Amino acid sequence: MKKYDLLLKGGRVIDPSQNLDGERDVAFADGRVAAVEHKIPLANVETVRDVSGRLVVPGLIDLHTHVYWGGTALGVDAEAMARRSGTTTFVDAGSAGAGNFLGFKHHVIDRIAVRILSYLNISFAGIYGLSKTVNVGECADPRLLDPNACLNVARQHPEDIRGIKFRTGRVAGGNSGMTPMILATEVADQLGLPVMAHIDIPPPAVTEVFSNLRPGDIFTHCFKPFPSAPIDGIGRIREEVLAARERGVYFDIGHGRGAFTFDVARVMLEHGFYPDVISSDIHIMS
Repeated sequence: MKKYDLLLKGGRVIDPSQNLDGERDVAFADGRVAAVEHKIPLANVETVRDVSGRLVVPGLIDLHTHVYWGGTALGVDAEAMARRSGTTTFVDAGSAGAGNFLGFKHHVIDRIAVRILSYLNISFAGIYGLSKTVNVGECADPRLLDPNACLNVARQHPEDIRGIKFRTGRVAGGNSGMTPMILATEVADQLGLPVMAHIDIPPPAVTEVFSNLRPGDIFTHCFKPFPSAPIDGIGRIREEVLAARERGVYFDIGHGRGAFTFDVARVMLEHGFYPDVISSDIHIMS
């Protein structure tokens, strides 16, 4: 009987948990990693796959996704994406709010093999009106911003909900200004959880959003173009951005569609300001 069922041979193994980045063989037994070594004898292996020139990594975590497939117009099928991307944990960034989270949990989270965690939207309805032909900001109507409902649902599902999402700006927030952020932060404070912050086109000003983020909060779409860029008109990183990083705010790419520009990214990298997270913001139009 062979010792290992499968051997991935000669790939570049990257495993941050072991501070490992180099060519290794990876052997599996009974569906689990059984050995990571420079050279594993082929005599001990049932099946060998040569993965030279390829990356071998643990299951990836995508911090910003939209995977309420079938329940929102922007959602994608997480299982299909997992097979294509090597992602085994999807963090959904506010697709569902308090009013439809149970549907998300029953029809998606609890029914598929892929792990899904959620940042619950401060909007009761979640991101309900975003498609190729419709764009209605869920945080634009203050009647939908119910902090008590958000708090209650998050308390009931701590195993699934790991933060609160808000979207500000003229598109997602209409004339609501800082209200979505204020209410989301109040709920997160009650729970001891972070918020994930989105801003599209001011108001509010991007500097105001940065100034109110707390340690452990996440600013997504961190390399956005003008007028919500983290740099000013002469290519300097805004003081509010530097201060946010200094106090422990995390910066997430959240590439998406229209939420990233190479011009800003190049300036930030030239200043030594790297993102903490590279996420996809995968959705039906991304």
